[in-house]
Amino acid sequence: MNNVMASRKVRKIHPKKFALWAGLVSIVMMFTALTSAYIVRRAGGAWYEFDLPDMFIWSTIAIILSSTALHISYKSYVGEQHKKFKRLLFLGCFLGLAFIVFQYLGWQDLLAQDITINRNPSSSFLYLITGLHVLHVVGGIGALGIVVIYARRKKHQVVTESRKLRLELVFTYWHFVDILWIYLFIFFLVQQ
Repeated sequence: MNNVMASRKVRKIHPKKFALWAGLVSIVMMFTALTSAYIVRRAGGAWYEFDLPDMFIWSTIAIILSSTALHISYKSYVGEQHKKFKRLLFLGCFLGLAFIVFQYLGWQDLLAQDITINRNPSSSFLYLITGLHVLHVVGGIGALGIVVIYARRKKHQVVTESRKLRLELVFTYWHFVDILWIYLFIFFLVQQ
């Protein structure tokens, strides 16, 4: 009987991972609703067309490189390559900040073209959706900042399951906001 139960060992998801994934699903639902509303409102007419600022291309590159650096950083941590882990962690965090700067510069480009938040529903949607995404990135930067603080401490060089879990949670969230931005960027390009 014990052998049967042992062979049916169920792989459980950690409660913190489950909570993260539940949160990510709700974020997906919110952005799905916003992009659906964008499509419906655009079909209603009186829609002002404009090009996305080039800074959004740079922000896309920055967040993809940030996600890549953090992925390699995690692999380095697990492989106990602590210097490489820290360097790539700092680089990933810096590139995340660069994403926010590029988004801000993109909004400045739009304002220079007199494309304001209240000019037309098209610009309102763009500012709303990109602004909400930036807020999620800011949350990710905050979590990365905590990881950076822990990484600077000598005692945290020992690889433990709880430290790996912390990194997995933060980096999973970061990869999520990366993928979400790629979706949004492609969405806006296709809608032009």
